[in-house]
Amino acid sequence: MLKETPFTATHIALGAKMAEFAGFNMPIQYPTGINQEHMIVREGVGVFDVSHMGEFWVKGEGALDFLQYITTNDVSRLEAGKAQYTCMPNGKGGIVDDLIIYKYSTTKYLLVVNAGNIDKDWEWVNAECRMLNAKCILENASDKYGQLAVQGPKATEMLQKLTDADLSSIPYYSFREWSFAGVQGVLLSNTGYTGAGGFELYFKKEDAMQIWNALFEVGKEYGLAPIGLGARDSLRLEKWYCLYGHDIDDTTSPLEAGLGWITKFDAKDFVDKEYLLQQKATGVSRKLVHFECLERAIPRNGYEICREDGETIGHVTSGIMLPTTKVGIGMGYVSSDMSAKGGIIYVKIREKLIPCRIV
Repeated sequence: MLKETPFTATHIALGAKMAEFAGFNMPIQYPTGINQEHMIVREGVGVFDVSHMGEFWVKGEGALDFLQYITTNDVSRLEAGKAQYTCMPNGKGGIVDDLIIYKYSTTKYLLVVNAGNIDKDWEWVNAECRMLNAKCILENASDKYGQLAVQGPKATEMLQKLTDADLSSIPYYSFREWSFAGVQGVLLSNTGYTGAGGFELYFKKEDAMQIWNALFEVGKEYGLAPIGLGARDSLRLEKWYCLYGHDIDDTTSPLEAGLGWITKFDAKDFVDKEYLLQQKATGVSRKLVHFECLERAIPRNGYEICREDGETIGHVTSGIMLPTTKVGIGMGYVSSDMSAKGGIIYVKIREKLIPCRIV
């Protein structure tokens, strides 16, 4: 049986194409189609059901020290009301998951993890907590919350009609808990996975439909539309945001994936620090690159990336035909000597080598 979000029946009633994602029955696209949904978010405002994401509370006097050790970014730099993108190394040079940490106080943090990794992440953080004998309390609250991502250039103006919190005063990667659409204690987070601006809303599941209905009532004048996971993927890829399970996983290091900017060696000790320091010193053998096709083509996950002579140097991890420019773009790992910006690589599609430029 697939899991459901508080909005599953609503998606079906709206005619969404449903499919399994991370064990959930999720909307991939609505009758409008992925291309139009993509443009709605880029130009107006759309809402994504992301209630499948996981939420863990980390509380107690040892919470900060614990999070410092199990993640690569410097959690000590967070102020209350701020959020941080980071990842958890797996002790073998790879990545358990990438996640966002929300700081409520020095003794209270919320971790938002990927839906497909909830069980794995929960086992990992508990095992690390026991090993460190950390003075903190862990709670898996994933089944208690719903989440909607309201994204697009018109999102903030629309959302402001449903709360007296001054959304314009909440900086990027910051949050507030406030009344929203008559519901108390909604987490309003100025984050997102589209690069189009907007907020993510966290709330108790029993309040889900009240918030959904309020959004679509005020959203009429803004052309608000429900958006599926297909457009979520094209939007994040257009901004070169990594997707766990494709562009990063248990076999890819943060440095290979271009996530050195969230790996703070000077700030603290953390899982895999010595391994990653050595990797930094010697250099990685492969790197994640972003590329655009120079001929009309769609690169797909798993396609080989080659030199001009056909020698394989890597593989595509994500790829699409962009709805905005109608150009094929992708991400993939290639040998480091072929990773320079502006360089030409070739994606093998049905035995044909398609030239692509690293951008």
